[in-house]
Amino acid sequence: MARDTDAIERDIQQAREALAGALDELSERANPQRLSEQGKEMAAQKWADPRVKYAVYAAGALVGLLILRKLFR
Repeated sequence: MARDTDAIERDIQQAREALAGALDELSERANPQRLSEQGKEMAAQKWADPRVKYAVYAAGALVGLLILRKLFR
């Protein structure tokens, strides 16, 4: 049995609305500014962990000492 044109048009309109919603969601997820803010928040959370903070300090001090040792040899 063939479908009437009104039903087909309603289905097409529903598919368009669903596609538009999906595209809006994808564009929001892929927004560079949002991704940048999210990255900053994650970095701040990691830096707040004392284990990470002091490990970075120790690595920096070690690299600094190695550079000074190399310069004065």
